[in-house]
Amino acid sequence: MTPVRHYNRARRKTGEPSHLEKSEPRRQPEETDIEAQITALEALSTSELRIQWQQLYRATPPTRLSRDLLVRGIAYLVQECAMGGLSATTIRRLRSLAASSERSRGIGDASVISLRPGTKLAREWHQKVHTVSVLDDGFEYQGERYSSLSRIARRITGVSWSGPRFFGISKPLRETAENPHG
Repeated sequence: MTPVRHYNRARRKTGEPSHLEKSEPRRQPEETDIEAQITALEALSTSELRIQWQQLYRATPPTRLSRDLLVRGIAYLVQECAMGGLSATTIRRLRSLAASSERSRGIGDASVISLRPGTKLAREWHQKVHTVSVLDDGFEYQGERYSSLSRIARRITGVSWSGPRFFGISKPLRETAENPHG
């Protein structure tokens, strides 16, 4: 193995700037500058906030986004531009956590149990058995058609219920290792 020539010149001493670093230090924005920008957002109208959003995000803001969320979204981007965003490591970690969370909860899988037309659902409520027939385009209960089980459950109970849960056909959430007690 041949020793590297000019080894001592190639290495820099600890604490010295590398040859790639610029001689002028990068100016960190003052907190008061950022605070002033964020405080100024409160004085803008909703239409001016939408324009600001479009300039910063290079996209039209969602139509139903409230004024408060417009301010928060713009304030976040102002801070991100001034202080720097998330590190690549943090972004990778967040994506990994999101992907594992989706896998463990079965997101993306069909979470609705499909019922074949002709299926009968029965539920006892206050000592009375209520029977629902599954149709091609909805449900039938006591000779009337309904588009959802939740409407039938509300008619039976008088209060808002999840129809699939009321009739006992919803899939339970899987227990995860982090939360074994659901």
